[in-house]
Amino acid sequence: MSAQLTLQAPTALPPREVPSYLERLWGEGLQHSTGAATFTLVVYEASWLQQQLIRTGRASGPLTGLLEDDLIAAAKLAVPELGLPLSTAVMDQRLAWQLGQQPGAAAAEDQRGQFVDAAISAHMPRRLITLAPTLNHAQPLETLVAAYCPLPEEGGGGAACGDVVVLRGGRQALRDNLAMVQPLIAADLPCWVWWNSSLDEAPDLLEALAPAPRRLVVDSSLGQPRRCIDLLVERIAAGQAVNDLNWLRLRTWRESLAMVFDPPARRDALASVVQLDIDVEGDHPLKGLLLAAWIADRLGWQLQESYPVETDGMGPGIGASFQRSDGQAVQFRLMPVPVGSPKIHPGALVGLRLICAPAGRPPLCVILCSESGGCMRLEAGGMASMELAEDVVPLPNESEEKELARLLSGGHDTTNPLLAAAAPIAARLLPPQP
Repeated sequence: MSAQLTLQAPTALPPREVPSYLERLWGEGLQHSTGAATFTLVVYEASWLQQQLIRTGRASGPLTGLLEDDLIAAAKLAVPELGLPLSTAVMDQRLAWQLGQQPGAAAAEDQRGQFVDAAISAHMPRRLITLAPTLNHAQPLETLVAAYCPLPEEGGGGAACGDVVVLRGGRQALRDNLAMVQPLIAADLPCWVWWNSSLDEAPDLLEALAPAPRRLVVDSSLGQPRRCIDLLVERIAAGQAVNDLNWLRLRTWRESLAMVFDPPARRDALASVVQLDIDVEGDHPLKGLLLAAWIADRLGWQLQESYPVETDGMGPGIGASFQRSDGQAVQFRLMPVPVGSPKIHPGALVGLRLICAPAGRPPLCVILCSESGGCMRLEAGGMASMELAEDVVPLPNESEEKELARLLSGGHDTTNPLLAAAAPIAARLLPPQP
């Protein structure tokens, strides 16, 4: 974490005094500083995994809410210790829950929201409001206020400044004091709401924090797939600007697939796709479904039906039948596969296979993999009779804060049209819950 220069150290205040204190802060105490006329960022920063790793002695403090390397390593070590499948991702909510069943009472300083990540502060938010729920559900509300400016060595010399407000306590305390948050959000500035936790969690808080026209940022890999995709579809249909970090992580897959079909000879083969296969880590299918939905939308396929597919002990896969614009069928399979070293987020892509059967030419098989040697299952079965194009997709190792900063840099006051088109198709691909 890169802590930003603060004009005043974080000050603990009674909740009722926060609004008047902020008025005095900029009207008197910081009258020589320029408050940024940019946007408000509201963050729900649960950090349950880091809280549980610290409580059980598997990680040291302070509690920051950042997924740093030592935290990721501690989480991966905990997976086999707790008897979870090796394909359990670091951010899988089941890992935090299992940690919650273990003994331990270690504590560390809670610094969530007290500093501004460098990638975010570069866009000079006028106000950063962090809601930080604690493991102790009975903990009363604590409020902290600080002013900050970007560090000069990070290009912040002379830059506009902002302030941070932290609300920390049990979830009920946060609910009971939500009324104090609304006046802190300037009506004349854009507001982003980043729900940095599972979408299964505290739907009433999410509803209260992120009404339209506030711009909502979520991660559809965190939570039950049906809840995640339904929320995306409902918010998009209502006209709200929705940004999904899980969708953003598909960027390199979409770019790699487009590059494979960039040569004219291959581009023509896109009109004759007959089969699409996608492998994902573990049992969270949504990222793979969003990629399949994007392909279907771009190529003009119409979904005919979707259905569960049996697998070898990894939970059900998903099958579907599409119809191309020429009336021919395309078969789709999404399969969960076991992995020994999963990525950070549930449902990461392992590989993709696209088979085309152009008339008068040998079939073309395109295989993309997340790592070399990771697509042996997709390489099996009749590949010798096909032209084979295979590539490894470069996966950027960027933090959520950097992904969020990319969103802030682009404005994005509407939902990405590609996501808006893909989400309803992905929702139809996901079989109903039993």
